[in-house]
Amino acid sequence: MTAVVGESPASALAIYAHPDDPEISAGGSLARWAADGADVWVLITTRGDKGIRDPDADLDALARRRVGETAAAVERLGLTGHFHLEYGDGELVDDAALRAQLVRYVRELAPEVVLCPDPTAVFFGDTYFNHRDHRVTGWATLDAVAPAAGNPHYFPEHRMEGLGVHHVDSVLLSGTLEPNCWVDITETLEAKIDALFCHESQLTDPNSSMDGDWFRDFLRQSAEEAGRAAGVRYAEAFRRISLGGS
Repeated sequence: MTAVVGESPASALAIYAHPDDPEISAGGSLARWAADGADVWVLITTRGDKGIRDPDADLDALARRRVGETAAAVERLGLTGHFHLEYGDGELVDDAALRAQLVRYVRELAPEVVLCPDPTAVFFGDTYFNHRDHRVTGWATLDAVAPAAGNPHYFPEHRMEGLGVHHVDSVLLSGTLEPNCWVDITETLEAKIDALFCHESQLTDPNSSMDGDWFRDFLRQSAEEAGRAAGVRYAEAFRRISLGGS
C-alpha cells in the first residue's frame, strides 16, 4: 500500500556517510519539514576526504572545503544545523565508539524522526553496489536508535553527565529497495537540487556524476518516478520503521 507522509515531524536528524549524501537521499523532505517549522539537523560520519580522483589532491584541504559546502547546502535547505564526526572515507567501523557518538547526538537533539541509509540495500542491478560507508552508517545508526538511545544501560556515562535517554518515533531509510512511504517534495525539489550544487568540489571532478544540466535532469526524473508511485508530482521514497517513541 502506498503511504504518503503528510504531517511534518517536529524534529529530524539525518545521519549520512558523506557530504552531499543527505541532499541526494532526502534533501527535498528535509527542506519541506524545515519550511514547516521543524528543527532539522544533518550529521555526517566521514570527512569526505577521498571524494576526488586527483592523486595529488590535498585531502585535508578537501575535507575542510566539504564542511563549508555542507554549511552552504544546509543554509539553502533552511535546516537548523550540521555536525561532522570526521572519520576518514572508507575507514568507518561499526563499533562501540561510533555508536556512542551517534547515541549522544540522538539523546542531545532528541529527534522525532531519524533518517539514514538502508544498510540492507546492497546490490542495485548489475552495475552498482552500495558504498561500504553507507552500509556501516546505516547499521550503526539503527543500533544507536534502538535499543541504545532509549535504554539507560547503554553508554551510562551519558547519564552521569546529566544526559537522559531518548526514544525515536520512527526511522526513515533512504536508498531502499523496499519503500513503503513517500514524502511529497513538489514544493522543495528545486531547493534540493540547488543544495546539491553547493557541493562544488564534486562538480569540478571530471569523474563526478554531478555534471550540470544532466544531473539536474536526473534528479528531476528520479523525483518524478518516485512521485508516480506516490500519486504526486515529485517525491522521495523511504522505508519507514515505526518505533512508537515517547
